[in-house]
Amino acid sequence: MTIGIMPNTTKENIAEVVYTLITKLRENNFEVAISESFKKLFKGDEKFVEEVMFLDNKALSAGSDIVISIGGDGTMLHSAYEVRDAKTPLLGLNFGKLGFLAEFEVQYIDRLISDIKNENYIIEERIALEARSLTHPNDDLYAVNDLVIDKGKWPKMIRLTIKVDDDYVATFSADGIIIATPTGSTGYSMSVGGPIVSPKTDAIVLSPISPHSLTMRPMVLSSDQRITITVESMYESVQINSDGQRVHNYKPPEKFEIFKSQSPVRLVHTSRTNYFEILRNKLFWGLDIRNIPDINSSNK
Repeated sequence: MTIGIMPNTTKENIAEVVYTLITKLRENNFEVAISESFKKLFKGDEKFVEEVMFLDNKALSAGSDIVISIGGDGTMLHSAYEVRDAKTPLLGLNFGKLGFLAEFEVQYIDRLISDIKNENYIIEERIALEARSLTHPNDDLYAVNDLVIDKGKWPKMIRLTIKVDDDYVATFSADGIIIATPTGSTGYSMSVGGPIVSPKTDAIVLSPISPHSLTMRPMVLSSDQRITITVESMYESVQINSDGQRVHNYKPPEKFEIFKSQSPVRLVHTSRTNYFEILRNKLFWGLDIRNIPDINSSNK
């Protein structure tokens, strides 16, 4: 089995983690390939560079059985974008803060390798989104978490008109709108009042950002439906970003079609992980602070 590694090169001490991971993978008879972007951190270690297989992300994705993304959730989203065409299963090793998507912790590398070696894991498919611009249909708008259409640098609200499967839904003024997958429902969408949606659900969540109306609430749609959003602004441009990482600007009025991608993200899970446990541990979902001893004792 070949394991590809995509580390976040900006993380402090990331080289040490990668060294440890590679060493342990080799000890367990895995083939290892590393993203070429990581090569620059080893200019002084020629022996390491000669021994390790460095590949560009496209070749790495195509040639690996599993890709391990090392960093935080942002790194995981970037890695998911890189492997989307090859549809390679992706495993997140958390070396960041929250670690909601990158759910495996660095201190448990030995256990993780053992689970992979003994095939004690499952591969879960989660939907991703794509968007198409009316004026720039070839732009690459792909998102695992969310697509966000917003006002950009303009200080005032923009006007949005939504249609679903050609049926008119609403026209309203707001700072923008978030179109989220179930995976992304615990991100930006949740922070503006959107619902938490189980990743096993085939759904798309529409969450307006600061709408100038008390009646514009988040909406959950089937992932089989196509969404059309027309954006109007008095400013020179509006923007759409994919997973908060790739930003495109367009001259208004602009129309976007949003739909479920044919390239889902495939995540590796072991029996040690559980979505609802992650919700409780990472986001404190459903926890009653009255039942947490440390908080109660500090208030006495």
